[in-house]
Amino acid sequence: MFSSANRRHSGPARKAWRAVLAGILGLAATPLAAADETGWRLQPDARIDLQTVSAQTTTRDEDLVIDGEALSVRGQIGVGLESKRTRVRLEADRIEVFRLGDGRRDVSRDRLTANVEHDLTSKLELQVQARRYDDLVTVESADTDGWEYSARATFEPSRENRFRVQGTWRERQYDNGAGPATRGDGARIDAQYRRRFGPYHYLAFDLRTETIRSDDPQRGYERDSAGVAYTRPVAKDLRVRPALELIRTRFDGRIADDGALRRDRQTVPEVELLWWPGKWRVEAEAKYVFFQSNESVREREGYRLTLSVGYVF
Repeated sequence: MFSSANRRHSGPARKAWRAVLAGILGLAATPLAAADETGWRLQPDARIDLQTVSAQTTTRDEDLVIDGEALSVRGQIGVGLESKRTRVRLEADRIEVFRLGDGRRDVSRDRLTANVEHDLTSKLELQVQARRYDDLVTVESADTDGWEYSARATFEPSRENRFRVQGTWRERQYDNGAGPATRGDGARIDAQYRRRFGPYHYLAFDLRTETIRSDDPQRGYERDSAGVAYTRPVAKDLRVRPALELIRTRFDGRIADDGALRRDRQTVPEVELLWWPGKWRVEAEAKYVFFQSNESVREREGYRLTLSVGYVF
């Protein structure tokens, strides 16, 4: 699954990954041996999702219309170990995407995640996580392998108010086809405030800033985004979620028409319906993307419709 170059690149990452896994296994060993005394519970789970996507993009001059349809299958297995104040979880999932239409290549993605959450107090929760990706589509490349290490703090002073901040360090390797693989790394910081009005009734504000630095001039970038989402129950097991996201991206080594570095801006309104009857997960999303850039051939707009049906075991 991993190339030899990737193994060399992620030597320190692998050591950190082994340390995380060893810590998880060490934390799990005692509760499993004395579950009755400690109150730990082992909770395996699985999920499968089928998804269909239909999208259409039109260039600024409306002289090119790009249609895209795809079907995907996602399988996930996980195991959780929980006590009153601590939750440990290992999770693996794979996505197979079948792109419809001539000349469109199918893709897949693998992901392995380990995380530990601990309630320091009744109002403050900490989480640490390690995650491994294979063949991930990212901002800077369509074929990326990588490691992510993150720490998150959640502060909930009352049932109505929740504050969350997370820092993530990312190490990436890019498949450049016939050329040699290149690498990049950088940090991402996320912040969120969520206001709760009732069961499944929220208003959330999100901010994110991220950077990838690379010796490959085509890979480095900076990105800032801000979003707001409102989730409201409309019937039993049915919720509606309108949202709006603004994204600005600055590339380190991509030159636009005017000779300056490329700058992109996206405005993305969307609405999502979530119907979760029992163990079924039915989700429908309609999204419209307004894409502006100082590289004129990149300017476009279009819609993306997604329907996903999943089942949790």
